Amino acid sequence: MAPVVSTLRAGAGAGARARPLPQRVLEQYLLLLRLYPVLTKSVTSGILSAFGNFLSQIIESIRKKGRWSQNLDPRGPLRYALFGFFFSGPLSHFFYLYLDHWIPAAVPFSGVRRLLLDRLVFAPAFLLLFFFCMNLLEGKNMAAFSAKVKTGYWPALQMNWKIWTPVQFININYIPLQFRVLFGNMVALFWYTYLASLGK
Repeated sequence: MAPVVSTLRAGAGAGARARPLPQRVLEQYLLLLRLYPVLTKSVTSGILSAFGNFLSQIIESIRKKGRWSQNLDPRGPLRYALFGFFFSGPLSHFFYLYLDHWIPAAVPFSGVRRLLLDRLVFAPAFLLLFFFCMNLLEGKNMAAFSAKVKTGYWPALQMNWKIWTPVQFININYIPLQFRVLFGNMVALFWYTYLASLGK
């Protein structure tokens, strides 16, 4: 099962400056995770969510026009950044934290139980929240939200179960606790891009 705390520590002084840049960045990130875990994960989630939407727009533009159009909608990355910062990062942090508390590793079949709780409870609720927040940020009314849920929620949830179930099994059971939000954000980055490449 996943270790709760990484053994890496933030470096200091001249020794830290002598280390390779990627190692120094990782050490600083670990330090921020220890000092400001929720804020660090929220900022990371907001940045990666925005970048994922930006990439999806580029790929969709190339797919339709055969080239990268510079007429991208800046409101899309902004909406995703807001959702990642205020919802995805904080909610994922506390969900993973309490998931280990609710279903400790010593419990029989803990890995399967954690996965079922994520897939059957958290994922449907989180997807519905995503639909609602995006509808709100786009300035649409509740009628538009209801119509979107009726036509898009169930297919999106089925696709979520299909693609994210093996990812979440690895994330919940083998990724260290403090890196689970980051791991999910990194996969989501490619997930948004993949969906755009299919024209979804």
